[in-house]
Amino acid sequence: MLLADKWVDYELIDTGNGEKLERWGKFILRRPDPQAIWPHTADDEVWERVDAHYHRSRSGGGSWEYKRKLPERWTISYRNLLFYIEPTGFKHTGLFPEQAVNWDWMIEKIKSAKKPVRVLNLFAYTGGATVACAYAGAEVCHVDAAKGMVTRAKENLALSGLSDRPVRFIVDDVVKFVRREKRRGKMYEAIIMDPPSYGRGPNGELWKIEDELFGLVELCMDILSPEPLFFLINSYTTGLAPSVLTNVLSMSVAKRFGGNVYSDEIGLPVSASGLVLPCGATGRWESVE
Repeated sequence: MLLADKWVDYELIDTGNGEKLERWGKFILRRPDPQAIWPHTADDEVWERVDAHYHRSRSGGGSWEYKRKLPERWTISYRNLLFYIEPTGFKHTGLFPEQAVNWDWMIEKIKSAKKPVRVLNLFAYTGGATVACAYAGAEVCHVDAAKGMVTRAKENLALSGLSDRPVRFIVDDVVKFVRREKRRGKMYEAIIMDPPSYGRGPNGELWKIEDELFGLVELCMDILSPEPLFFLINSYTTGLAPSVLTNVLSMSVAKRFGGNVYSDEIGLPVSASGLVLPCGATGRWESVE
């Protein structure tokens, strides 16, 4: 398993009974997590000593119960990167801390490339990977169908002092954008994608990962540079094993360019128990020098 274990401003304090207890900077949040089917380790009073608690509704969705007044949003850092944290109505905070293990990998790949690197970040959300790649010196194209997420990504880039970096922000359906880039003859040395299990584009375009993922990866082959650097796929889809990503990358990127393919679970260490909370899967293709 790949562990995001270099955090200082974030801590997964405890997990259990379908929930996780987290420190985001100086604030403690309690949120649902369907993977945590074991009992929690810390005392009940630790679990009650929170700033906000997200309760799921039996009819779907849920809401935050605020134990103390929180700022509308606040900042946390990961090494030299800064991000806004803001609890949303869908239990999320605007950042997936487990992705730090991928940020470190991408930064190292870009910095050691010794050539200009253009990165395409698809389903790019609030821009964790975009900020990391821009920090490493890459030119980045950030694409997401949600205008609000793209706005937050711009804010995160500015927060990290990287507004002057060559980053394009695009609000669009990912598949349509890739097709247009192909027609325009655009090329990228690296591609990142974090596809949802299910979703719709800005004009109602339907996305189901089991039906669409391989086709999108194949489409991306036509915009990969003749000498690509890496291709990374994240997945939070329940039941989609890491080896599925190995197979997808092997039958597409590696088939054309050779190189190495690797996939694994990604996870966060739990302070109270020493356990690791699984947080989806990641598949990586990288070139071989």
